[in-house]
Amino acid sequence: MHPQPPHALPRFSPRAIGLASAFTTVLIWTSFIIIARASSDPSRGGTLTPFDIALCRIVGASLILLPWGWWLVQRDRARGVGHSSLLGFSPLSLKVTASVGLFGGLLYALLAYSGFVYAPAGHASVLLPGSLPLWTALLSVLLLGDRITAMRGLGLGLIVLGDLMVGGVSLLHAFDGGSVWKGDVLFMSGALCWSVYSVLARRHALDAVRATIAITAFAFCTFVPVYALLMAAQVGVGHLLQAPWREVLFQVVFQGWGSVVVSGITFTKMIQHYGPIRTTMITALVPGLSAFGAVIFLGEPLAWNLGFGLTLVTMGILFGVRAAKAHAPKKEAAHASPASAKA
Repeated sequence: MHPQPPHALPRFSPRAIGLASAFTTVLIWTSFIIIARASSDPSRGGTLTPFDIALCRIVGASLILLPWGWWLVQRDRARGVGHSSLLGFSPLSLKVTASVGLFGGLLYALLAYSGFVYAPAGHASVLLPGSLPLWTALLSVLLLGDRITAMRGLGLGLIVLGDLMVGGVSLLHAFDGGSVWKGDVLFMSGALCWSVYSVLARRHALDAVRATIAITAFAFCTFVPVYALLMAAQVGVGHLLQAPWREVLFQVVFQGWGSVVVSGITFTKMIQHYGPIRTTMITALVPGLSAFGAVIFLGEPLAWNLGFGLTLVTMGILFGVRAAKAHAPKKEAAHASPASAKA
């Protein structure tokens, strides 16, 4: 036996890496909902607007992913393979980059962060990650020709009922002058955009890292110049220059590095270790954890309709997982696209 050199890095087992990835992913996704609400809610005295937070997310992720994309493109060119676009920062073709980047990189962030201005984090817990399986299933039927089995249909029905318990009640209050329904609509629209990205990623068989780099490059090249022009014209879309630098730095680190880069890598590791079925079961914890986190950290009340809707959505996700486990071939499950959920 050869003794391990004292300077060698410790080698972790696949099980330890899988557990660490699962814990990190669930923690970031849960924190995303709580922090985004705390940062966007005008009543909490936050300085940044949804456009500011989206900018922090895009710029923060770009600091890491754009150099990474440039390196991948240069390596592919040296080998005479692959595609590139956006001045060599996206490792995908312009058509694919634009289609996935519009929905997964730009619209998702703008819609989700805008929703937190109007609706509490508990609503986001149900409507943002909870409705992803619903939109993804419907789009997969329309665009990929998938079939919905009876058990999967039952799960989707439970998700619809759960969404109605939350969004329907707030919509009724719209007649009384309430504005929570606006946030609910924005959350549902954001989930729809991410589902479109997820289905497109599956349709084009995109690698998770390259797809994440591509959507970040697209968002950077489209949103950042427009934001800068609007700020220069004093249109009033953001307060970035008036915000404390610590707040801006925190959003860059958490929203950009954490929510996009770190959770993207750890989610991919979860897929590799647990497979897509068990991974979905683990991430089904996010709606419940974030809802209770909103009660503890934000002081939000857990209304009866919110708790009931949360239960229905979680049950619906688990029914869908069981249906997929019963019908999906093991080989297909092992190579499923990891771009199926997002913070």
